[in-house]
Amino acid sequence: MRWERGTEGVRVDAFDALLPEPDREARLARERADLESRFRDPAQRPALFGVHVAIKDIFHVDGFETRAGSRLPPEVLAGAEGPAVSSLRAAGALVLGKAVSTEFAYFAPGPTRNPQNPEHTPGGSSSGSAAAVAAGLCPLALGTQTIGSVIRPAAFCGVVGFKPSYDRISREGLIALAPSFDHVGVFAPEVAWVARAAAVLCAGWRSPEQRLGRKEKEFLRLGIPTGPYLETASEEGLRHFRATVERLGRAGFEIVSVPMFADFAEIAARHRRVVAAEIARVHVDWFPRFGHLYDARTVELIERGLKISDAELASDLAACSTLRGEIDTEKERAGIDFWISPPALGAAPRGLGSTGDPVMNIPWSQAGVPAITLPAGANADGLPMGLQIAGTFGEDEALLSVAAKIEKALAVLGGALSEK
Repeated sequence: MRWERGTEGVRVDAFDALLPEPDREARLARERADLESRFRDPAQRPALFGVHVAIKDIFHVDGFETRAGSRLPPEVLAGAEGPAVSSLRAAGALVLGKAVSTEFAYFAPGPTRNPQNPEHTPGGSSSGSAAAVAAGLCPLALGTQTIGSVIRPAAFCGVVGFKPSYDRISREGLIALAPSFDHVGVFAPEVAWVARAAAVLCAGWRSPEQRLGRKEKEFLRLGIPTGPYLETASEEGLRHFRATVERLGRAGFEIVSVPMFADFAEIAARHRRVVAAEIARVHVDWFPRFGHLYDARTVELIERGLKISDAELASDLAACSTLRGEIDTEKERAGIDFWISPPALGAAPRGLGSTGDPVMNIPWSQAGVPAITLPAGANADGLPMGLQIAGTFGEDEALLSVAAKIEKALAVLGGALSEK
C-alpha cells in the first residue's frame, strides 16, 4: 500500500479507530484533487503532500465536530482549529478523520480495539490514533499525552509514539485535560515518519544539516533509572525490558544503572493531584450543566479536583517544576546521554473496559522532557512490547536521532526479542 495514495483496500472502520464519516472517501477524493491542482509540479509539493493523518478527537478541526469521546453536545465543545492541525494541512496532509479518544482524554474508553489482538485494549487516551497507524489506515496520527496517552498506546499497538518536549508542539485548538502536563504527540510506523511530522509540527525544528556543528556519538551511554519507579513494572515487563537491554549492549550501546526516583510514590501521587485539580478547572462551566452526561470515572476525577484548593495546586506545581532539574542533575552526574525504561507495566491487558496503567510514563510527562517508544518485539502471546527512551528538554532532535539508531539495532535483532 502506498501511504500517499490513501486507504484503497483498507477498511477505514477497521478496529473502530476512527469516528464514523459517511462520505469520507468522496471528501478525501475532492481534497486530493484540490491539492493536486494547487501543486501540479511534483518538485514544488510540500513535505506531507497527500499523506493521510488521523487527528485525535480532542483537537478542533475545521469541517469536523469535536466530541472528545463524550456525550456532551458538540456545539458546546466547538472551537477554532489550532496550529498543530493547520500546520499539517499547510504541509499537504489530508485529514483522514477524527480518531477515537477516551472521554476528555482520561480513562473512560471508546470502542477502539487493538489491531494486534482485538480482544485487548489499544491503550489510551489516544486509542484511535495508535490503532489507526497500527491498522495501516495512515502513516501519521496526532494524539496527546498528559500522563501516558501517546507512549503507552503506541507500545500496546506496536507502533512508534513520540511525545516532544512540553509545548514544542502548540497546544492551541484542543480541549485540555491538565494544561500543565498536556503534550501534543505523534504516532507513526517508524521513526523516519515521526521525523517528517516533527519537522512540520515542532517549533524551531533543526534539520540534520543544521546540527552539523554538534558531533553525535556512534554509540551512546544509556541510563536505566533503577529503584521504585522501575520496580513498578510487571514481571513480564521487566523481563522483556532486561532482554532488550542485553541486546542493545551487544549492539554496542553502553548501559549503566542509575538509582532514580526514590520518591516515586509521591511523584505519581502529585501528578494525579494536579491532573484532578486542573481538569476540574477546565470543566468549570461544562460540568455543572452536563455532569449527568459524564462517565463515572471522569466525574470522580473532577469531583476530587474540586476539593483541591488553588494554594494546594500551586504547591504541587512548584514541586513538579523541580523534577526536570533533578533528572538533568542525575543525567550529568552519571554521564549518560538518554534514559531507557519500559513504556508500560507490560503488554496490552485483555479487555476493553480499561486502557491500562500509565504509571511508567509519569516522570517524563511531569518533567516535560521528550520521550519516544519503539516497538521491541513481542511477549509469549504475540502482543507487542516496546522500549521507552527519554531525553533532555528541548533536545527533541537528538532524541529522534538516537531513536533511529536504536530502531535499527532492534530491527537487526528482530525475532530475538520475541518471548515465543
